Formats: sequence, structure tokens, C-alpha cells
Amino acid sequence: MQARPLEGIRVVDYSHFLAGPYVGRCLAALGAEVIKVERPGGGDAGRQHATVLDDEQSGYFLQLNMGKRGVSVNMRDARGKEFMQRLCDSADVFVENYRPGALNKLGLGYDELSARNPGLVYCSISAYGHTGPDAHRAGFGLIAEAKSGIMQMIGTPGEPPPLMRISLGDMYTGIHAVAAINAALLGRVKSGRGQHIDMALYDTLVSMHEYAVQCYTMQGILPEQTGHDMPTSTLYGVFRAADGDLVIAAQVDEAWKRFAALIEAHGGPDGFGTDTRFHTLAGRNANRLDILSVVKPWVASRPVAQVLALLDGIDVPCAKVQRIDEVLADPQIVARGMVVEQEHPRYGKLRLPNLPFRFSDCDTTIREVAPDLGQHNAEVAQSLGFGAAEIDAMQTDGVLYSKVRP
Repeated sequence: MQARPLEGIRVVDYSHFLAGPYVGRCLAALGAEVIKVERPGGGDAGRQHATVLDDEQSGYFLQLNMGKRGVSVNMRDARGKEFMQRLCDSADVFVENYRPGALNKLGLGYDELSARNPGLVYCSISAYGHTGPDAHRAGFGLIAEAKSGIMQMIGTPGEPPPLMRISLGDMYTGIHAVAAINAALLGRVKSGRGQHIDMALYDTLVSMHEYAVQCYTMQGILPEQTGHDMPTSTLYGVFRAADGDLVIAAQVDEAWKRFAALIEAHGGPDGFGTDTRFHTLAGRNANRLDILSVVKPWVASRPVAQVLALLDGIDVPCAKVQRIDEVLADPQIVARGMVVEQEHPRYGKLRLPNLPFRFSDCDTTIREVAPDLGQHNAEVAQSLGFGAAEIDAMQTDGVLYSKVRP
């Protein structure tokens, strides 16, 4: 087995909640030493967000911060500022997701850190980025989803669009940041210098549009809410069966012909499989309501398993709309190792989503649990050259903060 690609790279993760911590988790899985820096007292606000286990940990935090070492530093003390300066001087990457300019007040802005450490790759994540008229505004993934045009396109016509229930903006921006950081590290090999990466949630969600922008710029057509199927890709959508929901993707001509013939052979109207009006995408789109009037009741009269078996038999892509418990038990997910198990000293066995990285010659699964607040203060301080007496004094005075666990 090879070493993981980023072994030997030190990352300072000075971020909170989701987008930044997700970047740190990804870099840790790829082999980097990721040091999570938190404020004294409560630490990352994500510690108290969703599925709170105790006064310090949540499932949310455990998922996003596994594989990291944790320090908690009081930057208001001169010794804390020196600790952070030494830490950033030793780093290859610095990740933050605060409002633009916020870290300048702490001496942790790009200009100051790069002046001391020219090779530093500094990645900022914010709602709107560090330039433009909205750069100063606060925002979360929800804000970017609304402004990007994505939210307007989903849901049932005539009703407010639904919440997506996954943090699309944060996660998509986070993985783009991972790609940009790795590219900057590679560029540093040639130039010897790092650079500032400015990632915006709003930017990344706008970049996701694979058809809506050109629909408008090339044809003047504004995408609209379409509910459970896509009028421009008949037949492609969500259908209700007798005991659940499933999706069918029969929008390609040959797949449609097989699907239509199947319906006719299993109780559908005579001639449905040979109706040439439906044999091209344009024809299916033009006659979409006629098609749905046959397909919907045909699916609704059968259990999900029967519909899936019939469609699998003719190689038409389909799937059940699964609950989370079904996802975790799915043999494909089990086979791909997409649920990682960790043994936590207080909570016992944890089962959390794995990352989708798959390398032929190294394992990127993280087995180390997320750190307690300030858990690795002493060992990180020692790696920065602080002596034992200095470390003891900083810990006693709360400059290096930690909670004593039973």
C-alpha cells in the first residue's frame, strides 16, 4: 500500500459548522495532519448542532471532524497569539469560513500569515466571496440555495419550494475547496509560493446549473417548477407505487421503447408500445400528459418490488426512493464501505457516512474519532517548540483550554 497522497502536509482548520470542517475531514482522509483550532469554552458551534450527545459532542461534529487533532486557544492572551503564529508558520494549508475580514482583527488574515509563511495555501469559504457588492453580507447554504436559482426550480408548481434537507451549498463548496487546495499545493511545487483561495457558496451553486443558464441565455426560457417529473426529458421522474415511491429514467429512445412495450405486455393499452408519437424525445415531450396518464396508474397498481423487477429485466434504470435505514442496509453501500464504524471511548460504536474516495493502493477510511475540545493542546504545543513548563503554564492559565473528561 502507498502512503496516502497528503501525508506530510499540515493543515490548520480554523473553521466551524459545515463547509470548512468538511474540507478538513476530506484532507485528513487523504493523509494530511489536520489540526482543528477552536475557541475556549464552547468550541465550534457545530458541537451543539443536531443529535447532541452531551455538553461537548454532537453527531454532526463527530462526522465532520473525525481524524483531526484538536486544540483550543485563547487568542486574547499574547501567549495564545504566539501559539497560533507558530502553528500557522508550520502549516501548509489554512482553512477558514468566517465573514471576509473577520480574521484580520486576530492577525490571521491572508496578508499577515502569508508574509510570515509565503508557502501557505490559505482557503477562505464564505457566502458571497471576498469581492463584489455582497461580500460583507452574512449567509448560509440556505441563502445561497435561494439566490442561485436552484430552489426556484424544485417543488410543486404553485407552492413554495421545499427545503432540500441536505446542505448542498456547503458540501459542494467544500469539495471544490478540496480540489482547489490540492491544485494550489501542486502549483507550489513549481512556484514555491502558496496563494489565497476564495470560495463562495453562491458561486459554486451557480456553477452547478447544467442546463438552466443556457436555457435562458440561448432560448430565453426560464426553468419552472415541474413537480415529480421533467417535461423536457419524458419519461424521467418519481412515481408512486402501491406501497412506496420509485424513480424511473426511460428518457432515452431505446429505453423508452422497451418500457412502453413492457407496459403494453403487462396490462397497458393496446398499441402503447408501438405508438410512434412516443419514439423520439420531442414526441414524448409533446405528448407527455398522454404518457403519464398511462404510466402513473400502471405503476400505482403494483408494489415497488414488482415494478423494479420488471424494469430491471429490460435494463431500464430505476430505483426505490429509500429511507435512511434502507440506505444503511443496502448491500451496495455495505460493499462499498460507505458507512464507517468507529469506537468512541464514551459513546461506544459510532456509524457515520464515509467519504467516497476510492484509491487502488491506499485506504482513506478514517478510524480516529473527532477530538474533544483541546484534547491535543500539549502535543501540538510541543511540536511547535514550546517547553514543558511553558505548556503547563498555558494550560493552567487557560491559554490552552480543555475540558477535563472523567
